[in-house]
Amino acid sequence: MLGGALAASPAWAQPTGTALPQSSNASPELKQALSLIARQQQQLEAQEARIRALEQRLAMDAQPSGATAAPSAANPPQTVQSASNAVPPPRAPNGAPQAPAGPVGEAPPDIDRPPEVAVLGEQGSVVTRRGQLTAELQLDYARADRNRALFRGIEVVESVLVGVFDINESRQDVLTASAGLRYGLLGNVEIGARLPFVYRNDKSVLAPIQGTTGDPDAATIDSSTSGRGIGDLELSARYQLSSARGGWPFLIGNLQVVVPTGTDPFDISRDTLGRATRAATGSGFWGVTPSLTAILPSDPAVLFGSIGYTRNFGHGVDTVIPPVRITYVKPGDAISVSMGIGVSLNQRTSFNLGYAHSWSFGTRTTQRLLMPTMDWGDPQVQTARDLQIGRLLFGVSYRATDRTTLNWSVEVGATEDATDLRTVLRIPFVLSRGR
Repeated sequence: MLGGALAASPAWAQPTGTALPQSSNASPELKQALSLIARQQQQLEAQEARIRALEQRLAMDAQPSGATAAPSAANPPQTVQSASNAVPPPRAPNGAPQAPAGPVGEAPPDIDRPPEVAVLGEQGSVVTRRGQLTAELQLDYARADRNRALFRGIEVVESVLVGVFDINESRQDVLTASAGLRYGLLGNVEIGARLPFVYRNDKSVLAPIQGTTGDPDAATIDSSTSGRGIGDLELSARYQLSSARGGWPFLIGNLQVVVPTGTDPFDISRDTLGRATRAATGSGFWGVTPSLTAILPSDPAVLFGSIGYTRNFGHGVDTVIPPVRITYVKPGDAISVSMGIGVSLNQRTSFNLGYAHSWSFGTRTTQRLLMPTMDWGDPQVQTARDLQIGRLLFGVSYRATDRTTLNWSVEVGATEDATDLRTVLRIPFVLSRGR
């Protein structure tokens, strides 16, 4: 036994890949020892192949594409499994280890999808992937405060007025909480719906300036109303027309339909003076808005812009606001444009600056006097003045998780007709991932 083991010791020291000597006259104990040594040698060869594969993988991760680095002698690669449990990597037909089939490390960003733009709302969000369902919560607060001085009287000469000065003060606060769903119908087509719950408080005061009339309290009119309830349902469809390749921007076509599910302002009850007894939560009219959004990434900035046209549909009403009865209302259409820039602070946070402007054409109404006169006997059509609504935009977007993003935006009125302040917090989160 001892002599056989000593005779086998030179075979242990042979280099890898050398066949062990076999003797036909060897004893059974010697054959068993040689078989054990052969199995251990195979395990060592498998472990060595695994180490070489790990060295190549580490070299590929540590250096740029196309560069090859040899492992450092001071930092030899470490293995986790023991030699007895080592599993050889898959080998190509020529005997070299194959590269892993799956991706290594974090996947690169999807260059075919536009980045998030907080100030554009849903129009600036990423188009939902096919089969993906995204829910969105939104909180919206708007404030409008207007003070005007009115003069009722006669101007004798310049700066000499005989009559009464009135102060017309109106304030409006609207708080909206809404829930929405977006679903990826195709790879670049998305449909969605949003239903808001609205709380609105309107306050209007018309009072003469003290000293301009004998009984100022008699002329003071203070009307305050509030209302709450379901607002107008919004249905939307979005289609990504192109990707940002070859210097072209992302182009996204949008279509939004407003369904008058909220309280109609012409259907609410009014007092004898024609003042509403509660505030409406809806517009009362159907509206369709096609628009086009362009987003051009220019790392680390993003340029964006949009243009749209809103078509409002009028309908017949029967509302008495003395001294007239309103029989038909057609809200004016509107043209809207916006543009701005977004800057990425890091992989999760970005902020946006921009400007938006809407030109709303005058509302057309058909009305007749409650007590017709010779000068005004037939119904007359009147058109209100156009409105110029300009807003300064600021927004911040933060990707909290892979499924949730926080988008906060602020709008500040830049023209007289615009709302003084509006702030929106949108929180979309993915319910189910698509393909």
